[in-house]
Amino acid sequence: MGDKSERAQKLRGITVQSLKAPKKAGNLTKRGGRKANWRKRYMVLHEGKLYYFKNQKAKMPKGAIELEPTSRCGETAVKKKFAFQISTTKRVFFMFAPDDAEKKKWMEAINQSIEELKGPGEGGDDKPEETKKPEETKKPEETKEPKDDDESKPDEPKPKDDETKPDAKKIEGANTPRERLTSAKDVIPFLRKQDSKVVEFWQIWSESFPPTDGRAAGAAIEFEVSSSLSMEKLKWRTCGPQNMFIQRMVDFFFDVGASESEIDRLNNIGALIEPSKIGSWIEMSDKQGMDGGWYFPVDMPIDKAIQAADAGEAVDKVKEWIDKHKIDTCYSVGRDMGAMPPRQTSMKINLPGPFAQQMETAVDAFQMFGFPMIPEDALNALKASNPSSISMSIITCSEGFVQIGILAPAPSAETVNKLCEITGVPRRSELDTFEQVLGGGSGPAYCEYQHLMKSFGYGVYKEGFDVILHYKA
Repeated sequence: MGDKSERAQKLRGITVQSLKAPKKAGNLTKRGGRKANWRKRYMVLHEGKLYYFKNQKAKMPKGAIELEPTSRCGETAVKKKFAFQISTTKRVFFMFAPDDAEKKKWMEAINQSIEELKGPGEGGDDKPEETKKPEETKKPEETKEPKDDDESKPDEPKPKDDETKPDAKKIEGANTPRERLTSAKDVIPFLRKQDSKVVEFWQIWSESFPPTDGRAAGAAIEFEVSSSLSMEKLKWRTCGPQNMFIQRMVDFFFDVGASESEIDRLNNIGALIEPSKIGSWIEMSDKQGMDGGWYFPVDMPIDKAIQAADAGEAVDKVKEWIDKHKIDTCYSVGRDMGAMPPRQTSMKINLPGPFAQQMETAVDAFQMFGFPMIPEDALNALKASNPSSISMSIITCSEGFVQIGILAPAPSAETVNKLCEITGVPRRSELDTFEQVLGGGSGPAYCEYQHLMKSFGYGVYKEGFDVILHYKA
């Protein structure tokens, strides 16, 4: 409260009229941080600060974006027409203009203000761009910005380039699931790059999490991360009580370009299944792959889960397989919310019977669905790991089967090392750090023996066989 009062005190007495000779002023629609909604604001760019007011007659600003020499203003991955972003050491701000001409004028004016803040040696007029020394920039984690209706918690600082190693002290101090998630992101080499659309996508997703304050007792928020052995493909998930998640999820999907028909489908499937928990996920790769969607991580009748999928031959085959093996339920269903079809629907299914019967059921799925079987060495490693049980993941779309996987719980370090050897992927030191950050070195919760069908990698995801490690944060 003290920070907020102090901040309000500094803004008190500032009006649109008191900001004489602004560099630019006018209406923009700005995305809030804490509530993640979009609100029209009257903006005034004045002496290195972008003030935002409820309207031109407001008695004081709602807040101000303090520009810095290291700030950047440019294009954004947010799927809003005429949108752009301002990146500071505190957070990334998203907004959109009424038209393209205004967008260009605002970006030009903001970037001019940033240039004017740069002194000698920081890329200003006195010296060329190459003389910047980003390593001398004050570390952003040392500053805190109070919050108001439009503000959120400061972003984690971005490493300066992809060669920068993650901060060991920061990793050791990651105690909450959210902190562990952010520290895990900073371990991934391709997520330490500046000006990365993938990093920006991750940031937009992370801002959709429900706030920790004001949460009802027992209303837990869960986080999971999965990574390929090569750490070139990752999937991030968060879930919790439906009433906490639904609006923020929908806002996130609209921000990244989901269609209204897919939002309607989410609502319809939710009404059918009535899940106690819902969540969102994003997937990404080092080749700039980016996808996102929703999931319901609850037990449900499989005939209801299948209704989330697009009709077609693949769904008919799944129905034939579950009837053959008397499978009645699944424990998760989800769907991607990409801007363009075909959209993919995933199901996770516990297999009935003892391990030997489960393996027979899984092998039959590979054969019935037209997937090549898991390589023999990997299959032997799975059997040798002697899992208590296995489950399956199946992804379909209107064009056919997309992906299949066998999930085995709690793989040992020996099993993971054996799979690295089988797949020809050297075990990376980053994987050990990744595990340490997420679970204190307790290892993956699951190991998935996965096959992505040819033509569904779209040039950004590895097709064919792969091994995926699943962790709980």
